[in-house]
Amino acid sequence: MSKVVVFSGAGISAESGLPTFRDNGGLWHNHSVYDVATPEAWARDPQLVLDFYNARRQGLREVKPNAAHCALAELERHCEVVVVTQNVDDLHERAGSSRVIHLHGELTKARSSERESLVYDLGERDIALGDVCELGSQLRPHVVWFGEMVHNTDEVCAAIASADKLLVVGTSLSVYPAAGFIELAPPGAERVVVAPELERVPAGFEWQRGSATEFVPLLCNRWSR
Repeated sequence: MSKVVVFSGAGISAESGLPTFRDNGGLWHNHSVYDVATPEAWARDPQLVLDFYNARRQGLREVKPNAAHCALAELERHCEVVVVTQNVDDLHERAGSSRVIHLHGELTKARSSERESLVYDLGERDIALGDVCELGSQLRPHVVWFGEMVHNTDEVCAAIASADKLLVVGTSLSVYPAAGFIELAPPGAERVVVAPELERVPAGFEWQRGSATEFVPLLCNRWSR
């Protein structure tokens, strides 16, 4: 059974209707991303940060996995599939993917503001000021903010380094260190990138120029044979 590693970004979720900062010119209610997604923003105005992520969680509840998410989940019937995602949503999991590694955290979880290892499932609940962990520290979104280290890097490196096939979808490959992970694929691995536009095609990659919902199901059908 071949091993397929999928590296997904915001574009695949945007096709389900989830807005991105890029869609909004880097603003949320006229606030810069740096007002709501940095440790400094949290220290300065935690209520604003919580409002932002509570609103994003509400928006996530209103959308569903799309054809690309579902095709990747279905591919597990034929291949070993590992999804590495830069997205903080749970659309891969809701589609049925059983092994999803989050680089930038998970919107549906909260964690202690003092001890990063204390993580809690939120479900559909919001986080309010005064919600604390068992140590008494304020809960914060379990997401990676600008200036913080990405999660699960060892697991991601091991997965990509052992891939027979590598699919990159929904990402411009412009954000580091995440974008550098694809360079770890073995020399003989089949490499495909699905994107409407790219500034450059990574070396050794086949470019399927178009949307995730159009091309990912076709690719999964090809790899299922």
